[in-house]
Amino acid sequence: MAKEKILSEIKEAEGNARRMVEDGIKQKNERIVSARSEAREILKQAEIDAQTSAKSALKSAEESLASEKEKLIQDGRTESEVITKNAESNIDKAVQNLLTEFERAIHA
Repeated sequence: MAKEKILSEIKEAEGNARRMVEDGIKQKNERIVSARSEAREILKQAEIDAQTSAKSALKSAEESLASEKEKLIQDGRTESEVITKNAESNIDKAVQNLLTEFERAIHA
């Protein structure tokens, strides 16, 4: 009877060990599934964050370019006004030079 009891206890211990291994494998698989799901969520959030960051950087660059463009246009207008004023002040001199050269050509 002692042998049967010992064998029974061994079988019971083996069964318990088998269940513990199966439970461990089940828990491992559940953790893997959970970790993969969490990783997908992290990647999804990272992608959203990257897109948001890219949009923000693009908007900032566009604003900077618009500001620089406006400055260049204003600088061009200012330079154009200076050139126009200088040219207008030289018109009388140019006309006088042309008349002088014309008169010289006629009297020559």
